[in-house]
Amino acid sequence: MDIKLFFLGLCALFCIFRPLSAQSTCKLKAKFNLGGYKDVEKKTVVVGGMFPVHKRVASNKGNTSSVPLSSGCVGFNFRTFRWAQTMLFAIKEINARHDLLPKTDLGYVIYDSCFTISKAVEGTLTYLTGQDEAVPNYRCGDGAPLAALVGAGGSDLSIATARILGLYHFPQVSYCSTCSALKSKFQFPTFLRTIPNDEHQSTAMAKMVLHFGWTWVGTIAADDDYGKYGIKDFKDQVEQAGVCISFSETLPKVHSPEAIHRIVQTVIDSTAKIIVVFSSDVDLSPLINELLRNNVTNRTWIASEAWITSALISQPPGVSSVLAGTLGFGVKRADIPGLQHHLLNLDPYADLLTEEFWETLFNCTLDYSKALRMAKQRATYVNGTLSRTVTGLPDGLCTGQESVAQLNNTYSDVSQLRITYSVYKAVYAVAHALHNLEHCEPGKGPFVGKTCADINNFEPWQLMYYVKNVRFKMPNTGEEIFFNDGDVEGFYDIINWQVNHNGEISYVTVGNYNGSAAPGDRMTIMNDSIVWNNDMLEPPRSVCSENCQPGTRKGIRQGEPVCCFDCIPCADGEISNTTDARECILCTGDFWSNAAHDACVPKLIEFLAFGEPLGITLIAISAFGALVTIAVGVLFIMHIGTPLVKANDTLLSFSLLFSLVVTFLCSIVFLGEPQHWSCMTSQVALALGFALCLSSIIGKAAVLMLRAQVLKAARARAKAAAKAAKAAARAAAEAAANDGSPDVIVTNTLYNDTSAPAIPEVDRLTCAHQRAIAAVATLIQAIACTVWLIVLPPHPVKNTSGQNTKIILECDEGSVIFICCIFAYDILLALLAFIFAFIARKLEDYVSEAKCLTFGMLVFFIVWISFVPAYLSTRGKFMVAVQIFAILASSFGLLTCIFLPKCYILLIKPDRNKEELMKPRPKPKDGTSTGTSASLATTATEATIATTAIDD
Repeated sequence: MDIKLFFLGLCALFCIFRPLSAQSTCKLKAKFNLGGYKDVEKKTVVVGGMFPVHKRVASNKGNTSSVPLSSGCVGFNFRTFRWAQTMLFAIKEINARHDLLPKTDLGYVIYDSCFTISKAVEGTLTYLTGQDEAVPNYRCGDGAPLAALVGAGGSDLSIATARILGLYHFPQVSYCSTCSALKSKFQFPTFLRTIPNDEHQSTAMAKMVLHFGWTWVGTIAADDDYGKYGIKDFKDQVEQAGVCISFSETLPKVHSPEAIHRIVQTVIDSTAKIIVVFSSDVDLSPLINELLRNNVTNRTWIASEAWITSALISQPPGVSSVLAGTLGFGVKRADIPGLQHHLLNLDPYADLLTEEFWETLFNCTLDYSKALRMAKQRATYVNGTLSRTVTGLPDGLCTGQESVAQLNNTYSDVSQLRITYSVYKAVYAVAHALHNLEHCEPGKGPFVGKTCADINNFEPWQLMYYVKNVRFKMPNTGEEIFFNDGDVEGFYDIINWQVNHNGEISYVTVGNYNGSAAPGDRMTIMNDSIVWNNDMLEPPRSVCSENCQPGTRKGIRQGEPVCCFDCIPCADGEISNTTDARECILCTGDFWSNAAHDACVPKLIEFLAFGEPLGITLIAISAFGALVTIAVGVLFIMHIGTPLVKANDTLLSFSLLFSLVVTFLCSIVFLGEPQHWSCMTSQVALALGFALCLSSIIGKAAVLMLRAQVLKAARARAKAAAKAAKAAARAAAEAAANDGSPDVIVTNTLYNDTSAPAIPEVDRLTCAHQRAIAAVATLIQAIACTVWLIVLPPHPVKNTSGQNTKIILECDEGSVIFICCIFAYDILLALLAFIFAFIARKLEDYVSEAKCLTFGMLVFFIVWISFVPAYLSTRGKFMVAVQIFAILASSFGLLTCIFLPKCYILLIKPDRNKEELMKPRPKPKDGTSTGTSASLATTATEATIATTAIDD
C-alpha cells in the first residue's frame, strides 16, 4: 500500500513540474517598439485601432553583432494623426451618449502602424495577446474583452492583419483599405470596411476616361496591393473599351531617386496627356517633388481617393503648375460637430505620441534638458568661450500653450473630412454591434439554443455576427450604414483641383459616381464646372493617333498598341461613314463613293445626249452630209438626160446616193439615251446602208473592171498588129532595094489586122446585171439582220464595269457572233468593191470614174482601219462619238471621191458634158489608143509607113 502511495506521489509531482519545466524553456524572442494610445483600465470592452501616424520605419544598419531592436518610426503624418484623434473623439462621444451602450464604457488600444506591414503585424499580435509583450496564439491579459480592430490603414497593412485576425474570427473594420482583393471572404472572413471597394473606383475611373474620349493614357501605381489591384481593374476595363496604355509605372515603396527619375522621364517622353495614379499620398509625394523640379506641365492627373484630398500632395509650393486641373474620386464627405474642438485642445503632455505631434507641429521640444542642449549647440564660440550665457528659457523649448488653431495645418483642417468620416463610421459600426450584442433578449439570441452573448465576456466570433449584420444611421448626417458582404455602397464625389485667387489648390466637387444606381445613371459630371490644366475650359485630347474621319479607315501599326494607327483613305468605290472605321464599306449596284469617300452616291448616268455640244455638232454634221447628198441627187435629177449622168447606170448612182443618206442619218440614231428601238435601228440601218452602198459600188466597179479587161485584150492585139505591120514594111523596103531600081519611093499604107477579133460595143454586164448584184448583196444583208433581230436583238444595258464612277447607257449587240458576221459581210463587200475598182483604175476619160471609186474605197478603208484602235481606246459616250465620226468620215469620203468630179463638170464645166468627150482620149504612145467608160467602139489603128529611098 505504501509503495502504491509512493508511486502515486511521484506521478503527481511529475504532472505538476512538467508544465513548469516546459514554461521554463519558452522565452520572449523580441520586444516590439510600438507607439500609440491605450486606455483599458476599468473599461467594459476594448476597441482596437491602428493608424499609420508615421510614414515609414527608421532604417537600421542591419547589424547582426548585437541584439536586434524593433525599429522606430519617422516622418510624422498630420493627416493620419487626425484619423487617430477622430477614433478617440468617437469613443469619447459614444461613452457620453445615453442611447448607445448606456451601461458600457468603451476603452481603446491604438497602435501606430508606421505605414509598414511589419509594424501592423506587431500591433496586431500585441493587441490579441492583451499585453505589451506579444505571445502568439495566447491571450495573456485578464482585462476587458477585445471588441474589434479599426484599421489598419492601407490595403497592404489590412491584408496582413486580416490574415491573422481571421484565424481567430476577430472582427476588423477598415476605414481606408479599398483593395478589391479584400472582398474575398474565403481569405478574409472577418474583414469589413466603411469605405467603398476599389472595384467601384476603377469602374468610375474607366467611365471618366471614356466619357472624355481619352484613348491614350498612362498609369502609375504604388508597389502594393492597393495600387496593383486598382490599376489592374482599371486597365482591364478601359482596354476592353479600346483605350490603350501608353506606359505603366510602379512607385517604389522604399525611396529610390533613380526609380523616381526614370518614371518622370517616362512621363515627359510619353505623348499621353492623361495619367491615372493609384497610390497613397506617402508613396506619391517623392514623384510629385521630382515633377516640380523638372517642371512637367500640360498633363491631367486622375487621382484615387487615397490622395485626392491630401495636403501632402496639394500644398507644396508651385504644385499648381503641375497638378492644377487634376480630377479624382473622393469618398463621402461630412461635417463632424465637435471634432475640431477636440483636435485643437490636445494636452501635449498626455502621451508620447501627442508630445511628438506637438514638437513636430511647432518645431520645438517639450523636454527642457533637450532644449538646453540644442540651445548650447546653436550658440557660437568666440575665442573659445560662449558668445552669451544660456540663461532663462532656452530657444526651441515648447511652452505647451502654443495655439494649434493659429496654424494653417492639415491636422486642423476639417473642410474635407472624407477618410476621417470613414474612421468615424467604423467606430460607430463597432459600437452599434456591441449595443445590439448587449441588448440581446434571452431566448431570442442568434446563437445555438437562441442564446445571447455576455457583453462582459464574449467571443470575437459572437461579435462578428452583430458587426456584419449591423444597420444604423450616423448622427448628424443621417446616412444609413450597413454592410453588403462586408462592403458599403460605392459612392464617390468627383473632385477637381482648381487654383483659387490666392494661388492655392482648392477642391471643387464637379460631379459624383454612385455604383448602386442604374448603369446609365451612375456618373454625373458637370463638364462646364471643370477647370483643366493651364486654366483651359475644354477637355484635353489624349490620343496616340487622331481619329480617322469618315472616308478613311484604321491601319494597324505593327508592334504598336491598337490606339496607334494610320488613317488610310478608302479605295475608290468604298466608303466609311463613321469615325474610326476599321473597314471600308463597298458601294454596290448603281452606287459609287463620292469624292470624300464618306457616302455612296448614285453613279453618273452617261450617254451621248442630243443636247450636249458634241451631240449637237454630230447632228449638224450628219444633217449637213445628208443634205449635201440629197443636193447631189437633185443635181443628178436635173441633169438626168446628160451623157455624164447616164454613164454607168443612173439607177445605181441614185441607190448609192440613197445609201449615203441612210448612213448619214443613221448616225443620229446612235445619239440619245439608248432604247430598244434605237439599239436595233442604229446597227441595222448602218449595216444595210453600207451593204447597199458597197453593193452599188460593186455593180459600178464590176462593169469598169470588165471594160478594163476587154480594153487590155484589145491593146494587146493592137500592139501585135503594129509589130506585124512594121515587119512587113521593113521587108518591102528590103525587096525594093534588091531590085536595083534607082530613085524609087515606095509608100505603103497598112490597115488594122483584119484577122484580130473585133471589140464589142456592148458591155458584158448590163444595167440589169448591175442592179441584180446590188439587190442580191443588199438582200443577203437584210436577211441576216432580220434573223439577228429575231433571235438575239440588240438591247440597251447599263455598263457599270467600263468606268467606276459612271453608269454608261449603251446598246448590247445581243450576239457577238451575229454582229461580227454582219459587219464581216460589209467588209467583204468593201474588199470586192476595192478590188474591182483597183483593177479598172487605168480606164482613162475626162471623168476617170474607176480612179474615183478606187480613191473612195481607199478613204473608206483608211477611216475604218483608224477607227478600230480609236474605238478600243475610248470609254463611255466617246465610243459612240468615235463610231459616229467613222460613219460620217467614210460617208463623206465616198460622197466626195465618187461624186465631186461629176458635180464639178455638171456645175463648173458643163461644156465637157458631151458625148464625144465621154469617148476615149488619144494616147499617141505605141500608136495605140485607150478606151473609156462611154464607148468601146472598135477603132483600127492605121499604120502608115513612108519609105523614101533616094538612089544616089
